[in-house]
Amino acid sequence: MRQTAPLNWSSTAPRKGHDGRRRWETKPERVSNGGYADIRGVLSRERQLAMSWGTELWDQFENLDKHTQWGIDFLERYAKFVKERLEIEQTYAKQLRNLVKKYCPKRSKEDEPRFSSCLSFYAILNELNDYAGQREIVAEEMGHKVYGELMRYGQDLKSERKHHLQEGRKAQQYLDHCWKQMDNSKKKFERECKEAEKSQISYERLDNDANATKSEVEKAKSQLYLRTHMADESKNEYAAQLQNFNGEQWKHFNVAIPQIFKNLQDMDERRTVKLGETYRSFAEVERRVIPIISKCLDGMVVAAKSVDERRDSAIVVESFKSGFDPPVDFPFEDYSQNIYRTGSDGTISTPKNEAVRPDPKHSVSRAKNKLWLFGKKPKAPTLEDFSHLPPEQRRKRLQQRIDELSKELQKEVDQRDALNKMKDVYEKNPQMGDPGSLQPKISETMCNMERLRSEIHKNESWLSEVEGKQSSRGDRRPSADVNHHAPHGRESPEGSYTDDPSQEHRSPPQPDPHEFDDEFEDDDPLPAIGHCKALYSFDGQNEGTLVMKEDEILYIIEEDKGDGWTRARKQSGEEGYVPTSYVEITLEKNSKGS
Repeated sequence: MRQTAPLNWSSTAPRKGHDGRRRWETKPERVSNGGYADIRGVLSRERQLAMSWGTELWDQFENLDKHTQWGIDFLERYAKFVKERLEIEQTYAKQLRNLVKKYCPKRSKEDEPRFSSCLSFYAILNELNDYAGQREIVAEEMGHKVYGELMRYGQDLKSERKHHLQEGRKAQQYLDHCWKQMDNSKKKFERECKEAEKSQISYERLDNDANATKSEVEKAKSQLYLRTHMADESKNEYAAQLQNFNGEQWKHFNVAIPQIFKNLQDMDERRTVKLGETYRSFAEVERRVIPIISKCLDGMVVAAKSVDERRDSAIVVESFKSGFDPPVDFPFEDYSQNIYRTGSDGTISTPKNEAVRPDPKHSVSRAKNKLWLFGKKPKAPTLEDFSHLPPEQRRKRLQQRIDELSKELQKEVDQRDALNKMKDVYEKNPQMGDPGSLQPKISETMCNMERLRSEIHKNESWLSEVEGKQSSRGDRRPSADVNHHAPHGRESPEGSYTDDPSQEHRSPPQPDPHEFDDEFEDDDPLPAIGHCKALYSFDGQNEGTLVMKEDEILYIIEEDKGDGWTRARKQSGEEGYVPTSYVEITLEKNSKGS
């Protein structure tokens, strides 16, 4: 039986066997006497897929070791590529967000231009910000589903590979142990045979020697028997060890190694499958955001289509229209009148039409101040009444401020009504709360209403001045329902008025602070139509109002016209307006409805 040396798993260099011949390691050559050789030639793809590492590469442990390590290194290299790719996505998204932030308007929306080109650009910035968010999603998905998965799988793959290689080394070590036992028994059998041969030669020599004594012959015969017996035992032991080694070698190369190599093959194929899956995930991550990115791009196109040059031109007119009339023609000024004056005219007089002739310098100055055609517009300080602005711009700013104050006033009115209702509930049900606890808040609300009404009246007076309507504000714009039942215009004692033109003489005008004095100094004071009791103190800080103390009795000379104010007179004769909600009014029976 041919004796075969086991594989050496630690080196690729050949070594000598027990018989002095060189044994194959991992790169054997096929010989005619049944040795092993590497497989050469090109195999078809179908045959390659059917190949098993355990049967076809049974002697290529070192190469499989290197290949599986290369596979893990390649997987980690791909993981590094994915990491760098997601970092690029993160940097790209961050740069896009910084770009959007840089070009986003830093002013309030009210101060921003309303041109369609600007609004479209801001819409594009919003879409670009959403686009940056999608790039961040791509980076997050790549980090979680591709890079993170690859790193976890790589660690598992290393542990599995280490386990399989340890199993293969253990199997080889056991086969080496069996081979050493067989080799030792063989060497022992060889020694015993040589000793037996020596005993045989010694016995035959003494047996043929006539001078040898019988005892020497018997001793040589006994020694020959002993050596022959020991050789037989060594032979039997060697045969048993040889049979055991051949059996273990068969199991090693036909059972253990094929199974270990098959496990390595399965591991490597799973690694390949995993790479394919992550390649697909790498593409799917971006494919999933393509619809949203397309919507962002569609939004940019829609924003581009919304640019309206006509609308922008109209906004320019609305924003910069001054309201001034173009300058009129300058009249001809005849300086030759004195030349053709008749001699009988002994006096030098100014022509009649000279008195009404406009001043050329004044006209030029007005034209320059209105148009600023050829120079930079002088920068005027911002005034409360916006008088530094051209008429049209001043009108728009005043109207805007009035609208804002009206909204604030409406909120205060609603709050006052709610507090009064709550106070009524507390008065009817004391267990629910103390009515007096609401009084500070009611007083504060009333003060705020008074302040807002004064501001509205002041701004509406300026607006009336701009529009050239000094009579009634009700003809200029619709009245707003401030107290849910009265016109908005009659708001404060400084400018209360009604929709009835016959009542307008009762509204104290705002511009001249001394007009109230003229009105109250009338020789015929208005008759009292009732009296009232002050429920709360009122400081009357605004002009035209009347200071009163709590529980003070006043005469009513004019009812509340719906603006929340009642005109009253003290016993001393001082007149003014007081908040209707601050007094308890009792009218004379014959005066009601008059």
